[in-house]
Amino acid sequence: MIDPVLLRENPDVIRASQVARGSDPSFVDVALDADAARRAALAQFEELRAEQNVFSKKVGQAQGDEKKALLAEVAQLAAKVKEANAAANAADEAYTEAARKIQNPIIDGIPAGGEDNFVTLREVGTIPTFDFEPKDHLELGESLGAIDMARGTKVSGARFYFLRGIGARLELALMNLALDRALEAGFIPLITPTLVRPDIMQGTGFLGEHSDEIYYLPADDLYLTGTSEVALAGYHSDEIIDLAEGPLRYAGWSTCYRREAGSSGKDTRGIIRVHQFNKLEMFVYTLPEEAEAEHDRLVAWQEGMLQSLGLSYRVIDVAAGDLGSSAARKFDIEAWVPTQGAFRELTSTSNCTTYQSRRLETRYRTESGKTAPVATLNGTLATTRWLVAILETHQQADGSVIVPEALRPYLGGLSVITPVGV
Repeated sequence: MIDPVLLRENPDVIRASQVARGSDPSFVDVALDADAARRAALAQFEELRAEQNVFSKKVGQAQGDEKKALLAEVAQLAAKVKEANAAANAADEAYTEAARKIQNPIIDGIPAGGEDNFVTLREVGTIPTFDFEPKDHLELGESLGAIDMARGTKVSGARFYFLRGIGARLELALMNLALDRALEAGFIPLITPTLVRPDIMQGTGFLGEHSDEIYYLPADDLYLTGTSEVALAGYHSDEIIDLAEGPLRYAGWSTCYRREAGSSGKDTRGIIRVHQFNKLEMFVYTLPEEAEAEHDRLVAWQEGMLQSLGLSYRVIDVAAGDLGSSAARKFDIEAWVPTQGAFRELTSTSNCTTYQSRRLETRYRTESGKTAPVATLNGTLATTRWLVAILETHQQADGSVIVPEALRPYLGGLSVITPVGV
């Protein structure tokens, strides 16, 4: 939800943001009209209620026939107050519906445009080269006995898979490394629900234009989450949280589900784009004025993970038109995938400012004693897709794969993964 004060005082800022995102700026005018109507209806209700209170005191002091006459008027006034209250509630709902169509105003300085208009902030590491023809991650995974796509498809359909043997161990090693890094940084680990109520899914901003990506269980009126961000955002909904000691940082470990609607023909080979995967997600509640600095810290923790895994990557500032509705700014980190000759997204981190917390009523108490919405941020610290870059980057001519040193303690000291039967 956008800040209503910003809407009233600087509507052009929000219009410009909508244009940069490629979204409809007319939503701003609709919301402005709805806000004016809401405030007018509320003022009418409060005026009548004040009149009712004054009238009630007169009734209490009156006697006899005068009191009977006043009681009749009280009944009429009560009906008006009830009607005005209903009108105020309806106007408030209309405003909420209008305001929710407006996406989070972008942060100054991010690039305008769509998916291809990102800005590369930096490239880190040396692009791997080979004196042999490198294999892709699926061919490697099959020869190592690590990935079984055929049986995944047999059991569940396209874009499903089994991680088996060293593949399963490698993912658990990766996730546990990420968890240890998160603990070192002061994150509280959570294993989150993967089914959430509609109000929580709506509150995080995931039921907008990309709602077709989400699995829905109509019999239970629950949604399967595509990231633990959803459950983590709902964790403190309708609460006043204490940020006096600094940000609240959570690391959510969960299985994630995505329908991949509209991705027919894209990344159909291997485990780059699948319906189910595991992920460790960082989620932060912080003061709004600290959000941008916290965003940089999240990126630094992500980069530390990729560097320790020996991956070459780039950090990009995502263009406004490629942001989700909740993000005011997003940085993606893309690792080099040798057989594709391209950088592919492994992780992203978003600054959602106060957009989600306004929708979910998550607040903190200011120095003046009043409450105000917190800022929320999220970022991935490890996920199944990382295996793609790890396997391809560290492969050897004989089909073996060198295990990055950071993962070896989680694999009993294993340093090289060899093909099955070798």
